[in-house]
Amino acid sequence: MQTRNYSPRSIDTCIHLLCDLEKYFKCSVDEVSVDQVKDFLQYAITERNLSVSYINQVISAVKILQKDVLGNEWESIRIKRPRRFKNLPVVLSKEEVKTMIETTRNLKHRAILAVIYSAGLRISEAISLRPSDIDSDRKQIRVLGKGNKYRYTLLSANTLDMLRIYWRAYKPERYLFEGQKPGQPISISTIQVVFKHACKKSGINKPASVHSLRHSFATHLLESGVNLKIIQSLLGHSSLRTTSIYLHVTRFDPSTVKSPFDEIAF
Repeated sequence: MQTRNYSPRSIDTCIHLLCDLEKYFKCSVDEVSVDQVKDFLQYAITERNLSVSYINQVISAVKILQKDVLGNEWESIRIKRPRRFKNLPVVLSKEEVKTMIETTRNLKHRAILAVIYSAGLRISEAISLRPSDIDSDRKQIRVLGKGNKYRYTLLSANTLDMLRIYWRAYKPERYLFEGQKPGQPISISTIQVVFKHACKKSGINKPASVHSLRHSFATHLLESGVNLKIIQSLLGHSSLRTTSIYLHVTRFDPSTVKSPFDEIAF
């Protein structure tokens, strides 16, 4: 078997899934036809109610068997993979965001939530911010996103005011939001706890997560008439299809772009 770059775990998973096929058809897996595999997948979906992830793993295992073990041309027997069901993102209202931030009394925690929402950041991007990434003159934040690619997003005037208050109190050095150990960023788990506590204090019962602040940023911009392509750039999405989950193409004057956080009165 030519394992190429497959990890031992991937190989073990492949073997386990192929054994499932052998048990189901009661014959050697190399005797199982593509049509039989499709029948098995239909059975797995309708009778066993197995996940899309499992179905895709079975297809990958069959591909390895056919292409790498049996030497067959995969293109001619390609099995169509089912699409994953995508839940719509949980979005907070502007009023909920306002209440959440106002009820968060700790300056650092308050600033973190404000930055994540007002700039549309992933939690990993927020903890990676350096003080030098804040460009107060140009009202921009430099963000190190997925694939180690930098982008610029919005620096809200409200957020800048909060950051200045936070800066005077904490004087961070290496990271903008440092943890208990000097020179180390605040942990993701800490931010998640802060967010959960803020939701509870604000009476927010939605199944929201820290990432919901990013969803809310994008949705509020869209509702304000910002073009989807601009939102794509601000979020750092490589594909417009990813951004289109927030949806509705609208006409927009680029000179009017500002963070929805600036529309909230404190």
